[in-house]
Amino acid sequence: MKKVLIPTKLDPVAKNLLEANGNYTVVQDDKTDIATLASQNPDAYALIVRSEKVTAAVIDAIPSLKVVVRAGAGYNTIDIKYARQKKIDVMNTPGANANAVAEEVIALMLADARHLIPADASTRAGKWEKKKFMGKELTGKTVGIVGLGAIGRLVAKRLSGFECRIVGFDPVLSEEAAARMGVKLVSLADLFEQSDYVSLHIPENEHTKGLINRDLLGLMKKGATLVNCARAGILNENDLRAVKPEKGLRFLNDVYPKDVEGEKTVADIADIMVPHLGASTQEANFNAAKRAAEQIIDFDEKGVTSYIVNRDIPEGLDEAYADLAYTITTLTRAMIGTDTKLNSIEASFYGELQQFSNWLAVPVVCALSEEFDRSMDEKAAIAYLGDMGIEYTSRKTDESKGYGNSITIDLMANIDKDNLRRISVRGTVAEGVLMISRIGHFDKLYFEPKGHIALFTYNDRPGVLSEIAGAMAKAGINIDDVRNPHDQSGKRSIAILKVSRPVPEEVLSKIAEKIEALSFCSVSF
Repeated sequence: MKKVLIPTKLDPVAKNLLEANGNYTVVQDDKTDIATLASQNPDAYALIVRSEKVTAAVIDAIPSLKVVVRAGAGYNTIDIKYARQKKIDVMNTPGANANAVAEEVIALMLADARHLIPADASTRAGKWEKKKFMGKELTGKTVGIVGLGAIGRLVAKRLSGFECRIVGFDPVLSEEAAARMGVKLVSLADLFEQSDYVSLHIPENEHTKGLINRDLLGLMKKGATLVNCARAGILNENDLRAVKPEKGLRFLNDVYPKDVEGEKTVADIADIMVPHLGASTQEANFNAAKRAAEQIIDFDEKGVTSYIVNRDIPEGLDEAYADLAYTITTLTRAMIGTDTKLNSIEASFYGELQQFSNWLAVPVVCALSEEFDRSMDEKAAIAYLGDMGIEYTSRKTDESKGYGNSITIDLMANIDKDNLRRISVRGTVAEGVLMISRIGHFDKLYFEPKGHIALFTYNDRPGVLSEIAGAMAKAGINIDDVRNPHDQSGKRSIAILKVSRPVPEEVLSKIAEKIEALSFCSVSF
């Protein structure tokens, strides 16, 4: 019998399922702290937690531990690296709380639209202020959903009964897949400009931190409402503080930098603020508990590993090639356009990498979507692309080409209804250094994708490179390295510049216009 330790207040369905299986004994105790329970149960095989901290000390106190399951999505309270060192698999249960968060979004919208919170306080005080609390209806309004993952999709579904016009922004989702859920895909700027309500459902990371800024907020309609039940860091609070009175915006908030007692920095700008209640429903707790137990059973009986978040690199694969797959896809995505809707991906893994082709699909998908976790498995990656309406093909390779251990990624997207665009990039690893060897018809490039890159293709003529350099200098951007070869026809050139800092969009566009660029982009690695 395997012992499962549950040191948290969790729906009893987890304990019941595990004990009914017949292969597990369960110790559930939400009164004793996890460190004490760990020392009292050194023979535990598995651990199911919610927000408890699973530190190196806790892990060391349970030498028999093989599996940790976070009953929920976030796992920042678990030392996943130390767990991997100890050969312990850590899993989470993403999506278990999706409906709870989606319903909270609707609840916040309705509570604010009908002034339910102040009206309740007023009526309890003996007042009768019907005129003061004149509200508005959600029906017929335009709602913008930023991020159409599990939660964003459920928000759209729940809103369908209100006959809202729903617009969405998601850099991966295809227009066809969005249309099936009743959402019209638009640019992020258009979403903020068109919407009566904007609901945020994106992760917080280096690319999204502070994404919702003055520029976007300044586009919102007068009296529009912003709802944040995602992550605190994606919103620039000071920018909202500046724009809110100008536009008469409403702000409904459920997320904070830390889930702790004390004053909140958004208190002066939030019209409704609640203590991170998104996943706090009986049903979400039940779903997460049930999923946690089922994943332990499936892990043991069927070898299902889809939700392991500290997955190790397969034996025999150099981790640099996982980074290469991610980097090549990132560059290819930048070249085809980060807002362009993909319809298919074709990947070629040459040499010894062919045996790891399934596993290498994961970093490819991660480069396309901040929502997809790099520790997920290949089945989850392909399923995710399917949900996004994107076809994925791992091509059979021709080893007679002599490419060695290299990777080629082709992305296909419809620029409009009549034009399909394909961008193809190949790369390899030389002496431990990632190298881009080919972009389209430009071969033998061998440049290191590192730092800040600006890239232009154009019809070859004298003086173009000096025009680019002059414009960069005028913008205060130093050029550290340049590649400037012709394609096979000798009629077109590519300028690949490593620069000192990211190139602003306006600078990039001005250069592209001046040199009559056929394509251009900037990307940072």
